[in-house]
Amino acid sequence: MFTIYPAIDMRDGKCVRLVQGDYNKETVYGHSPVEMARSFVSQGATWIHMVDLDGAKEGRRVNDAFVVEVAQTLAVNVQIGGGIRTEEDVAYYLEQGVSRVILGSAAISNPSFVKAMLRAYGERIVIGIDAKNGFVATEGWTHTSTIEAVELGRQLADAGAETFIFTDIATDGMLSGPNIEAVVRLAQATNKRVIASGGIRSLDDLHALKQFENEGVAGAIVGKALYTGQFTVAEALKAVEQ
Repeated sequence: MFTIYPAIDMRDGKCVRLVQGDYNKETVYGHSPVEMARSFVSQGATWIHMVDLDGAKEGRRVNDAFVVEVAQTLAVNVQIGGGIRTEEDVAYYLEQGVSRVILGSAAISNPSFVKAMLRAYGERIVIGIDAKNGFVATEGWTHTSTIEAVELGRQLADAGAETFIFTDIATDGMLSGPNIEAVVRLAQATNKRVIASGGIRSLDDLHALKQFENEGVAGAIVGKALYTGQFTVAEALKAVEQ
């Protein structure tokens, strides 16, 4: 099953998009994350991908009220990333009806915590791997580590991770096309589900990713292309049905 994840990135309570994770290159696309989610659900979305950008920067939950409202009031699965640093954060979201919690920077800064969360919550923990030139980037993409994305993926797959989100920072927010090769490489290396994120600009990009569904490419997170009208959620869902 190849899943489309419309993205809602939140900053100061608004729906925004950044270019390559740069907080100084922000465009506001909506003033209500909940209304944006409602619009996506009305077009058939079964999942919403939410990111607390303030949380990612500050290392704590900031826009969590919107996430909980979407999870509790709309008939949709929600996955959330950004600002999740403690088991209390993870438990809070899961207990409030969120389907999956994404752990990213913590995989580098606090691997024992991430492994403990995988043991405790299993498939409800998704590992977000953001890469720059093949190496893992952390802390809202402000730091690049010395660990290769594929190596981190292998380590966490061994620790119980079943789903990864792979973002190539070079393509994020650029509408330049996804780094399909890197997504497939991670799926093959881990033998787990990998959701592609970053750069998706057309229905052709979704088709191209879906060709690797049997190798573990399980879906795509779509952000800027929806907000700039390249295609709609309904069109994206139809494109990957075949």
